[in-house]
Amino acid sequence: MKIEGAQELNAGRERVYNSLIDPVVLQRCIPGCEKLESIGGNSYSARLRAGVGSIKGVFDGNVRLEDLQPPSRYRMIVDGKGQPGFLKGNGEINLDERDGKTIITFSGEVQVGGTIAGVGQRMIQGAAKMMAAQFFTAIEVEAKTESHEPPPKHGFFRTALRWLSGLIRSRFSK
Repeated sequence: MKIEGAQELNAGRERVYNSLIDPVVLQRCIPGCEKLESIGGNSYSARLRAGVGSIKGVFDGNVRLEDLQPPSRYRMIVDGKGQPGFLKGNGEINLDERDGKTIITFSGEVQVGGTIAGVGQRMIQGAAKMMAAQFFTAIEVEAKTESHEPPPKHGFFRTALRWLSGLIRSRFSK
């Protein structure tokens, strides 16, 4: 299954890139992420609580970053398994800067198996798009934070409201 998209963030490219490769920031921003720990180099052990429809569970896996070219791109390889099934994937993240904003484009391939694959590709892609929107909204907040203190927790409703207000602003500012 292909996953791709683009997101415009109101933050500078270098700050966004640094947020995207910082495991502490990522743990705060990835919806359902319970753990993201370095296991050496650019590899991380992860635990994620996620689901699609009525099928939910905990996934344990690994994330590896490759071909890092700061602040413009990198590749990500992921694999995880849990009670609801497994996933394997890889993707590329590209960052461009225009007028002080960062345009992130991402594309990748994901294989899903087990019980979770039974919900269908459309539902999985819908859930992935929703999680991506929540993630990029939280990353934007992190990248705008000037201090080294962590910003407030990114709860579901707070993230959803930020995403919705950003969507409304983008629709009416054109």
